Formats: sequence, C-alpha cells, structure tokens
Amino acid sequence: MTAPTLPPAAPSLARKDLRALLGGDRIDPRYYSSALITAVLVSAQLTLGVLEGLDRLALAIATCVVTELVLSRILLGRWPNLASAYISGISVGILVRSLALWPFVIGAALAIMSKYVLRLRGRHLWNPSNFSVVLMLVTAPAAVNALSRQWSNSPLAIAIIWAFGLLVVWRVSRLHVTLTYVAAFCAGAAVRSWLTGVPLLAEIGPLTGPMYQLFIFFMVTDPPTGVSTRAGRMGVVVLVAVVETVLRLFEQVNAPFYALFLVGPLALAIDLRRTAPAREVAAGRGGALPVG
Repeated sequence: MTAPTLPPAAPSLARKDLRALLGGDRIDPRYYSSALITAVLVSAQLTLGVLEGLDRLALAIATCVVTELVLSRILLGRWPNLASAYISGISVGILVRSLALWPFVIGAALAIMSKYVLRLRGRHLWNPSNFSVVLMLVTAPAAVNALSRQWSNSPLAIAIIWAFGLLVVWRVSRLHVTLTYVAAFCAGAAVRSWLTGVPLLAEIGPLTGPMYQLFIFFMVTDPPTGVSTRAGRMGVVVLVAVVETVLRLFEQVNAPFYALFLVGPLALAIDLRRTAPAREVAAGRGGALPVG
C-alpha cells in the first residue's frame, strides 16, 4: 500500500509578496537596467562628481519606493512592482539640481502620486519623472534646476552610454522610438541652425549630454505612457521633437521636458479614446486586446 501523495504546499504569503515586489515569477527586466545605470552613476560620481550628492539620489529613490508601497497598499490593496518606482527615483535624483534636500523628496513623491491620480481608463497619462521635473521647474524655479552640464567629453564614455542605452531600449522593444526621436531632433537642429545661424554641430551637441541621454533612453520610451501602435509611438516622438524645436527657438533650455509634458498625455488620451470600443468588445468576450 502506497502512502497518499500530498498536494504541493501553497507558497507562503511572504513569498507571494516578494514575488509581487519583484514583478511576478520572473524578475522584471527593468531591474537589470536599473542596476546597471546605478552602477554607472555611482562610478561616475566617485570619479567625476557628477551628482549633487549620492545622499540626494538615495533620498529620491527611497521616497519613490516608500510612496509606491503606501499608495498601492492603500488604494489598490496589493503590493506593487517596484521597478517603476526605482527608475523614477533614479531619474528624479539625476535630473533635479538643487542645494536643498526637500526638492528630491517632494519631486519623488509627486512622480509616484501622479501615477495614481492623473489617470484615464486605467492608465496614468504622464511619465512620472517628466511630470515631476516639469512641475518642480515651474513652481519652484528659484530652488530647482534641471541637469544641464556635460558629464564627460570623452568619446569613449559617450559611446559606452549610447551602447548601453540602445541595448536597454532594444530589450523593451522601444528602439524604434529612440531612433525616430533622434532623427527628428537632428532635423529640428538643422532647421534651427538655418534660422539662427548657429553651427549645426552646436545644435546637435545636446544629444551627447546626460540630460538628453536619460530623456532619449528612459523617458520618451516609457511603455506605460506610450500609445498602442508602433507607428503611433513614432509619430508622437516626431511631434515632441517639433514642439521642442519651437521651444528651443525661444531659448527654453528645458524644452524636451516641456515638449513631452504637453504632447505625451494628449496623445495617450486620444489613443485610449480611439481604442476604447475595441477594448470594451474584447473585455465583453473575456479576451484581452493585445498591445501594439
């Protein structure tokens, strides 16, 4: 007589919570990119002093993570995937420049809160760090600035950052967004050069700076705030580059942030409205509408 076989034990609540925090049964690939960019930043800080301070970066990351945990548990009743909060914290910690500590706390909290408040049909409209940086620049210009200086003029350093960034956006299937934006930016640079007489290389030069590298690889490519089709995403970043070109003609140094702030949510709202009937039909049949 054989002993009865027992069903496998259900995973403990602690293990379920840990899997939720890490993004499910598989670790979210965004954690790998976050870990790599963190290592690059720490190395750059120790060798070149590129940040206001590692304490400010850590403060922004911690605020994003804590805010995400609290809001998700209170409003949704579940533990969140922390990959997005971690990336938002890194972005705020890098892009916000201030001698005070409070902008890093307020900016990080605003970034996460925007995901839970500014929503349409279950989607948050603004890229969290873009929303936060723009709001801080507009409401506290005397205390807050955006990253604008060059980390290094070394061609090797620039090549490494671009290679790493292209690998990341390729992994999340957003390489077409980055390449389209870069092409549109260069076209806009040519127009600005023709109108103002500034050398073309000077107009294209910002692409080699850290602000644009973060913008190109981690902000315009943000999957949760992108529209549903490949062609649509390419069209949106072309429009972002057009608005940015106009703003830069008026000498607005933070033009890319403002352009995405204006164009991105409007494009997503139109896309959600356009695809709403198909989504409702798919939901009624018990199916799921694939993301483009």
